[in-house]
Amino acid sequence: MFTLLLVLLILDGFLLAGVVLLQAGQGGGLASLGGGSTEKVLGGRQATTVLTKATWISGGVLLALSLILSVMSGTGSGATSEVQRQLQQGLPAAPAPLQAAPIAPTGDTPPPAQDQGGQGQ
Repeated sequence: MFTLLLVLLILDGFLLAGVVLLQAGQGGGLASLGGGSTEKVLGGRQATTVLTKATWISGGVLLALSLILSVMSGTGSGATSEVQRQLQQGLPAAPAPLQAAPIAPTGDTPPPAQDQGGQGQ
């Protein structure tokens, strides 16, 4: 089911791109903004064409399929990453830092030598 919806999403994306590219432009782009009227900026009221309706429909289908696939992929028990597995098992995600153990003197080592030399004499 997931694969079928994914294929439909890809096909709808290609359809939407083709329909948008087939539509005529609104005018001269930024060069036509010199007049300052809102009709030039926002575009005048145009007749609804088949391409406009197809754009809205395929855009809505694209959004709906994307939402459905997002929900389906979030609830599936698919592959998880190593970090997610460690968190589920309660293991630390990163190794704990090493701590140095205190060094206790043993009887085998001689004590540090003290300076027997006469200082200041």
